[in-house]
Amino acid sequence: MTRRERVAQAVAHERPDRVPWHIALTIPAAQRLSTTVGIPASELPEWMQSHLYYVEPLTDDAWQEVRPGHWRDEYGVVWNRTVDPDIGVIEEFQLQDRSLGDLRLPDPRDSRRWEDFERRLERRSDRYTVCSIGFSLFERAWTLRGMTNLLMDMVEAPAFVDHLMDVICEHNLKLVERAVTYDIDAVYFGDDWGQQRGLIMGPKHWRRFVLPRIQRMYGAVKAAGKRVFIHSCGDVREVFGDLIEAGLDVFNPFQPEVMDVYEVKRLHGDRLAFLGGMSIQRVMPFGTADEVRQEARTLMERIGAGGGYILSPSHDIPKDVPVENIIALVETVRDQQP
Repeated sequence: MTRRERVAQAVAHERPDRVPWHIALTIPAAQRLSTTVGIPASELPEWMQSHLYYVEPLTDDAWQEVRPGHWRDEYGVVWNRTVDPDIGVIEEFQLQDRSLGDLRLPDPRDSRRWEDFERRLERRSDRYTVCSIGFSLFERAWTLRGMTNLLMDMVEAPAFVDHLMDVICEHNLKLVERAVTYDIDAVYFGDDWGQQRGLIMGPKHWRRFVLPRIQRMYGAVKAAGKRVFIHSCGDVREVFGDLIEAGLDVFNPFQPEVMDVYEVKRLHGDRLAFLGGMSIQRVMPFGTADEVRQEARTLMERIGAGGGYILSPSHDIPKDVPVENIIALVETVRDQQP
């Protein structure tokens, strides 16, 4: 069974020959693991035999370094990556007041974007292919407007938030429209709505501003016969029912620090598949290698029963995780018996 077939079977709520897995690393963690195992960082996904292949519809020059450690994305937002080389911290956002002004989003139909996309697809091997649209709605809005400003806008200027969200949604729909014409399996929307205790904006405002737009985006993916993945950090259990009705297939990162993953699988596992579950706040950084192995086995046995599960750390593995724990996780998932 290929990795692509294994994931497809799991997402369809069937038990494949082995529980599929995906292990992603932050840049510092990848550098440390690369040095330890003697493999270039670019080759680690294949060494780990990760099952998912994420490809973004970005041009090669989508990010521009404007000064040392500071990068401007294609939406005009400047990120300080001197502390966090993977994402960074926003230093300059675009919308200083409640007006879109002359805001222009990047062209989703730029031919260079899709030429690069097609070239990246050629490197996927037998992996399950996921088109990734990061910072897809709420996150894109707050990166343009500022988090505090956007949350205040939801209360004081809902019409402005509607306008901003609609513009972003239409942009994403154009990306989806083109992406689903390629040989991909799913579209992944990155959009953190949660914190350690509940939704950042609360369920009322989530349903007011987020839900109608994701219904459109997920619907476009499903109409093309592709699967829908989302990534939302934090405790968002109170909207799982809405997400399922909107057409969601796979929820990530499935954080054991904020939800009982076994109970969530019991409640929603017949309609929702899960990607994640391996703690990066407790077990991976602070457990022993044996504890990591045992946790991975337990997740595969209990959550993986009946399909609907792709084992993964609950986020990209950070730099504070011991290399021996990363290796223990890799060895455990690779050594599964068919």
